[in-house]
Amino acid sequence: MPNMTLSLPEELHNRIKKMPEIKWSEVARRAIEERINDLEVMNKIASKSKLTRIDVEEISKKIKRSAAKKFDELGY
Repeated sequence: MPNMTLSLPEELHNRIKKMPEIKWSEVARRAIEERINDLEVMNKIASKSKLTRIDVEEISKKIKRSAAKKFDELGY
C-alpha cells in the first residue's frame, strides 16, 4: 500500500499525540475515501446537468443567503 505524508499545524499534532489509542492513519484514510466518493457523485451529477455556470452561481448565492439568514435567526 502506498504511503502519504501530511503536514499538520503544530497544535493539531499536539492534540493528536494526546490520543495514541486512535489509529489516525485509518481516520485519515476513511475521510479521504469519503471525500473522494462525494466528489465522484457530484461529478456524475454535474456531467448530466444542463445548468450553466451562471445558474450554479445564482443557486449558490441563494443558498448562502438562506444559510446566513438561518444562522442569524438561531443567534449564531
